[in-house]
Amino acid sequence: MDRLDCIDNLDRKILSIVMHNARIPSKDVAQVCGVSRAAIHQRIQRMSELGIITGSGYNVNPQLLGYNTSAYIGVTLERGALYSTVVPEMEKIPEVTECHFTTGPYTMMIKLVVRDNQHLMELLNKNIQMIPGVIGTETLISLDTSISRQIPIYIDSEDDRG
Repeated sequence: MDRLDCIDNLDRKILSIVMHNARIPSKDVAQVCGVSRAAIHQRIQRMSELGIITGSGYNVNPQLLGYNTSAYIGVTLERGALYSTVVPEMEKIPEVTECHFTTGPYTMMIKLVVRDNQHLMELLNKNIQMIPGVIGTETLISLDTSISRQIPIYIDSEDDRG
């Protein structure tokens, strides 16, 4: 069964609320949704177990911690099959915040958050480019983040509390 078949409109409504504020009290979500606090807790737990909700936590502003530069690095590997051995090496670099196996001109695309251009250069030269199998990199520095959001949650017009 598809995971989408496992959620109803109430689940979608809960998701749309908690995605915007993970710290909202269950009682407030319950009030908006018109159900009990226990129902909210059970549904959030079930969606977590299904892997629909994948975490909770705080979003941290890296700039306020001295990380002023975001960069996307296109990484070319000697062979695509090396991806599974390169990823654990990327995981050892704390500044790598995302890593994707991609199609197109690069084997991988990674996102780095670094203090400045000097820090970026050090990570590229001393860490990333030294990983066995990495044969090339291309760096794109992000000048500004204009949009950063979660996917939209669409709720059917009919009332469904399953």
